[in-house]
Amino acid sequence: MSPEQTILLSILVPFLGAALIPLTWANPNIRETITLITGAILFYLVSSIYPVVAGGAQPSVILFEMLPGLAIAFTVEPLGMIFAAIVSFLWIITTVYSIGYMRGHDEQNQTRFYVLFAIAIGAAIGIAFAGNMLTLFVFYEVLTISTFPLVTHHGTPEAKRAGRVYLGILLTTSIAFQLVAIIWTWSLVGTLDFTQGGILNGKVGGLTAAILLGLYVFGIGKAALMPFHRWLPAAMVAPTPVSALLHAVAVVKAGVFTVLKVAVYIFGVDFLFSIEASQWFLYLAAATVLIASLVAMSKDNLKARLAYSTISQLSYIILGAMLASDLGVIGGGMHIAMHAFGKITLFFCAGAYIVAAHKTEISHMHGIGRVMPLTTAAFLIGSLSIIGLPPMGGLWSKWYLALGALESGHLVIVGVLMVSSLLNVAYLLEIPFKGFFAGAEDNPEPQAHHEHDSDHDHRFDRKQPRQIKEAPLACLIAISITSAGCLILFFYPDPVYNLMRLIVAP
Repeated sequence: MSPEQTILLSILVPFLGAALIPLTWANPNIRETITLITGAILFYLVSSIYPVVAGGAQPSVILFEMLPGLAIAFTVEPLGMIFAAIVSFLWIITTVYSIGYMRGHDEQNQTRFYVLFAIAIGAAIGIAFAGNMLTLFVFYEVLTISTFPLVTHHGTPEAKRAGRVYLGILLTTSIAFQLVAIIWTWSLVGTLDFTQGGILNGKVGGLTAAILLGLYVFGIGKAALMPFHRWLPAAMVAPTPVSALLHAVAVVKAGVFTVLKVAVYIFGVDFLFSIEASQWFLYLAAATVLIASLVAMSKDNLKARLAYSTISQLSYIILGAMLASDLGVIGGGMHIAMHAFGKITLFFCAGAYIVAAHKTEISHMHGIGRVMPLTTAAFLIGSLSIIGLPPMGGLWSKWYLALGALESGHLVIVGVLMVSSLLNVAYLLEIPFKGFFAGAEDNPEPQAHHEHDSDHDHRFDRKQPRQIKEAPLACLIAISITSAGCLILFFYPDPVYNLMRLIVAP
């Protein structure tokens, strides 16, 4: 099979899976088997393209042409290869986790959940392999629309409100800003193809470039740069597998991936460095890193805390783009992978606490590590990776981001990265510390009863004997794999690093 055929199949397979899943609604085992098989086929197809791209080639295919020079087309370049590999692999792991979570939590509309998840994955692969901004925009919007019902999955008034915020912000920013930037770019240079060195380089003046940059950065609402970030914490009403999709697998990664693509292939790193406005967005991203971290510290709800942590971590990648240096771009691209494994681990653990212990608030998790030791140990591993401490993969992306800041002469940004890591320590390590070392007498106030657990209050008293009660086995398998990924990426970051090197030094 040629690389071009593999590209088209990779995009088609998730949508085929989405079409087959509803036919199995009466048999959950077959439904989930089809989902897993579809995910495995997708990962195989994406993996088969890796050697070609790692060898320096960029296979391309045009699906159809709308206007001369304007087509729905796909090209697999190194950054897209990284994103597609993350999406395809983590879809399998998230499906395994979803089997345990959705059944263990007695969630409704599970068939609809798997169908929409498959469509979202197909859209994410389309974004990863997009050969131009038009193609990327089409799949970007498909991703928004397909994930909206997932956010509103529970159908409660709160879920519906969150869905309105989610859809309102993401559609408004993409249509009012990003689409305008795309049309303007086409009118100026006559192409939207992703081109090494940038299609705007040498074609537009400083003011026009600054306005276009603003339209692109703010138009990519999925990157959650302040002030267009409220959709992300609002969407936490969704089931935890959806939160994992939003934060680690597809949605927010599609946002920051698009920011990097625009920086490298629409503007070009050298041209971006010469645009004064890039410095404004650099410091806006730095402010988002710190402000979101401070807000995270104030949240007692674990998923809300992780949501603001994601907003902060996404801006690391925007920082990498706006530094407009080779090392900054490398660090930003590597952080897409490192953050994906760290953050999905944390959300998986948050969901495990909900399913097994009915705990959502951090103040109610004193001693939970002695009841759920595997989950809490995994939360510690994911936290260390997000913080950027060895031996976890998160160290490498932060290291290259710091080197990129030094390369471009931004010592303040190095300070922001250091302060942010300290804030990460404060708001993430609190959970495993309380889980392993604190007892119920440290938290005497009873918690509000969970809707599935109204008979009595499950506080964890260190004086009472404990029975280990972990999440369902499927959840633990997924948590173990993503935790191992955090460790493996520390010792073997080369596949990601080498692809990023091809972007800055083709």
